[in-house]
Amino acid sequence: MIDRNGFRPNVGIIICNQHGEVFWGKRRGHRSWQFPQGGIDARERPLQAMYRELFEEVGLSPHDVAVTGWTQGWLRYRLPRNMVRRNSHPVCVGQKQKWFLLRLRSDESAFNLNATHKPEFDGWDWRPFWSVLPEVIYFKRLVYFQALSQLAPFAPNVPPECPDELQTDLNLPEPREAR
Repeated sequence: MIDRNGFRPNVGIIICNQHGEVFWGKRRGHRSWQFPQGGIDARERPLQAMYRELFEEVGLSPHDVAVTGWTQGWLRYRLPRNMVRRNSHPVCVGQKQKWFLLRLRSDESAFNLNATHKPEFDGWDWRPFWSVLPEVIYFKRLVYFQALSQLAPFAPNVPPECPDELQTDLNLPEPREAR
């Protein structure tokens, strides 16, 4: 399901523990790390998609977490030109995302990266809330920054703003308006 501007609707999931650390997943077969995320199916609401993706990607169910916040509006990123599949219709130029902050209520042993037949992650770690930003692939970094910035006030034991020294090093692009 791609909107008229070429953006695929998607949910992003930030799972936080009581120390303010976030789940950081290593993508299966890659050296890259990211938060759980996934597409919103037709006639599915973002909250429903989030719970589905939560199970598919990390094996957690609704009773394992508490929703503590979500982003307002859609956060968008564009794919680099070389990653846009021009021969598919409709053409997807990027993703528009709703992000959810979840507090883990269960023990971390509840995580199951093999809950489905196509696992997304083959490893994971707890990371300090803001520390993941430099590891995010460049074209998603601004959206991650925006999501973390909106959700930091709802996370336990987390500075409400990205540390200045980290923000300076990120070299974030200016946000682009949706077309």
